[in-house]
Amino acid sequence: MSADVTGGVAAGGRTRSPLRAGVVGLGWAGQQHMDAYALRPDVELVAIAGLEDEPRVRLGELYGLPGSGLFRGYDEMIAQADLDVISVATPTALHAPVALAALAAGVHVLSEKPLAEDAERGAAMVEAARSADRVLDVSFNHRRRGDVKALKKLVDDGALGEIYYAKAGWLRRSGIPGLGTWFTRKALAGGGPLMDIGVHMLDMALHLMGEPAAQAVSASTYAKFGPRGRGGSVDRPTVAPGADGTVPFEVEDLSTAFVRLSGGATLLLEASWASYIKADELYVVLYGSEGGAVLGTPGVWNQSRLDVLTEMHGVPAELFPVLGPDGRHGEAVDDFLAKVLAPDWSGFHGEDALTRALVVDAAYRSAEEQREIRLD
Repeated sequence: MSADVTGGVAAGGRTRSPLRAGVVGLGWAGQQHMDAYALRPDVELVAIAGLEDEPRVRLGELYGLPGSGLFRGYDEMIAQADLDVISVATPTALHAPVALAALAAGVHVLSEKPLAEDAERGAAMVEAARSADRVLDVSFNHRRRGDVKALKKLVDDGALGEIYYAKAGWLRRSGIPGLGTWFTRKALAGGGPLMDIGVHMLDMALHLMGEPAAQAVSASTYAKFGPRGRGGSVDRPTVAPGADGTVPFEVEDLSTAFVRLSGGATLLLEASWASYIKADELYVVLYGSEGGAVLGTPGVWNQSRLDVLTEMHGVPAELFPVLGPDGRHGEAVDDFLAKVLAPDWSGFHGEDALTRALVVDAAYRSAEEQREIRLD
């Protein structure tokens, strides 16, 4: 593999710039990837794919794509669009099929989270990326928050000392994303809030802690709202309840997991789509030998905030670091492209995302079997 100084990358035996990008999925997440590619001078968004006719045509017009750049199916787009990179923003069960087809064609892949509906499919994606020697990345956009980036720098610089315990969670008062839709079908989504939003918190916690290896998981899951048609998100479509008042709901609506990590550290993780709490929460709390940190603001779930608890000259102190901007999907795309343009793709084959999938799988297995699951 070779890269020229203008940003072109060897793909299919050629070196070129701009890179040719395609996006599968026409929803909100897919549009974030389209925006990010369109803003890059060294990337040309040349194709989008999705089954919905009206959004496909409208987005094609918005991004200046000719009819030849609009596809219903991902397979024909991969075969015809001559891509270098592709983003996958589809229901979870389609992540693996799209990624495997793209990698087999020599195309680098950026997938929305989670990696796949289970670790077995995720492992197949990682193996395909290694075999093809192409980048496989997952858009964990929340680790690009300003507070996460600031806290990561503090941890890496040793300001908190040894991180021996962490708590992380994303809890909603009412926010099941589409009662009865693919989000609540196990075969399509792989799981409920642990798979959907909990994996973000798992990623943030492991990222901040320095990627300790998960050794064992003990978890419980509950479904107290969804099966009764309660807890739906007001801005997502909902399938009407049947005569018995229920809707298709095959996953959990709350999960909690205790994860034992290498070096003796532990992580308490929780995620819910619906629960009787005062307000939505998104938080990470780190306990360190030289200091602690609280990320997030209870009651204002998406507001960046970071409190650092420490001592100064023997006096307890609380610091409020100045935070940079949130990078979100745009920064995730930029990070993916930086990997594509790197001189060596080893280590960029989706290994980190697979570690998250293994923990999630172990958590669901632990909840089902009501015992701790070891990962070593």
